[in-house]
Amino acid sequence: MIEKLTWRNLWRNRRRTTITMASVTFAVVLAIVMQSLQAGVFNHLQKSIISFYSGYLQVHRKGYQDEQIIENSFTASDSLMKKIAWSGVKYMVPRLELFALASNGNTTRGCMVVGTDPENEDRLTTLKSKIIQGTYFTATEHTALISEGLAKKLNLSVNDTLVLLGQGYQGTLGAGKYIIRGVVQFGQPKLNEGLVYLPLKTAQNSFNAENILTSVALGLDDPADLEIIQKNLVSNLGDPYEVLNWKQMMPDVENHMKVDTASFYVYAGILYLVIAFGLFGTVLMMIAERKVEFGMLIAIGMKKPKLGGMLIAETLLISISGAVLGMGISFPVVWYLEKKPIRFSGEFAKAYEQFGFEAIFPAILKTEIFISQSVIVLVMALLIGIYPLWHVSRLDPVTAMKK
Repeated sequence: MIEKLTWRNLWRNRRRTTITMASVTFAVVLAIVMQSLQAGVFNHLQKSIISFYSGYLQVHRKGYQDEQIIENSFTASDSLMKKIAWSGVKYMVPRLELFALASNGNTTRGCMVVGTDPENEDRLTTLKSKIIQGTYFTATEHTALISEGLAKKLNLSVNDTLVLLGQGYQGTLGAGKYIIRGVVQFGQPKLNEGLVYLPLKTAQNSFNAENILTSVALGLDDPADLEIIQKNLVSNLGDPYEVLNWKQMMPDVENHMKVDTASFYVYAGILYLVIAFGLFGTVLMMIAERKVEFGMLIAIGMKKPKLGGMLIAETLLISISGAVLGMGISFPVVWYLEKKPIRFSGEFAKAYEQFGFEAIFPAILKTEIFISQSVIVLVMALLIGIYPLWHVSRLDPVTAMKK
């Protein structure tokens, strides 16, 4: 009986109920789509950063992150590599990174040399897919991959000879000649203008760094276990090693994500505050219009708590109906944006590509995003429902019927 009465009361003023429900629906749709887009963009950004170079985690000698020189390196002993291969680590990318002079004839340019395991490097950074000329190298070759910008500056192409000269391990002189196997293109200009990849063993031999590494980048089975694996590795390795995650290696990106998240909560808060005032206005009008009715119901024996509960139920019905409708509308929108993300072009796209990222805004379909917005609406409705409950508890039936 009470349920039927509650539902009928809502539609006594169809226009007001429809407008209020539509405003709740609009707020839920906007909040879900905004948060899904934000989560999708962050997820895409994280994957781009990880596959760009850093990996989820990196193992260094302490001090290497602050001063990236070959002297801050470590010996890749079998026992150490076994310790790094912790449960949850999918693959390891051992690297020897150093700075050298690259030359061709009378032309010389500074560059970063990365000695790496070709197979695992490709698993982490998809390096093979960045080749625009030539082919990928193998671990046993005395060859090199050169970035497109550096190749142009030195007037080099595939099958030409590249000469590298630089400081080797412990102050020795490192040098070597390498056949260029392929030319790679990076989105970020700094990398594209000064990067050379060598097979790890070739780099170690050339720069007198036998079995020496500057870092080991790690890919994980489940990225959600990042903090647990990092903590275990720190405990397992001890001094003189440090284990950094991608957020610690790129604090600017982490700060950007935090600021963006805070901005979203501010916008969502303002949005829901506006909707809360609209819902509260509806409740006030419902009470004002039906004061005589309330007085009469109390006079004929309806208990005030039951009457207050009916009013709360009306508020909840409007809110829940709007929230359910909002989720229903949001689902296909978010699903579509996940399958076909927003793609930007022009100057905006160029700005993103300078940092090596694809200028797309994908959404991500997460159940918790839908549930969280529904819970917010429910809590908001319950808080607003306190007012009619308080009003009815203080209502004098005689005074109400006189009005």
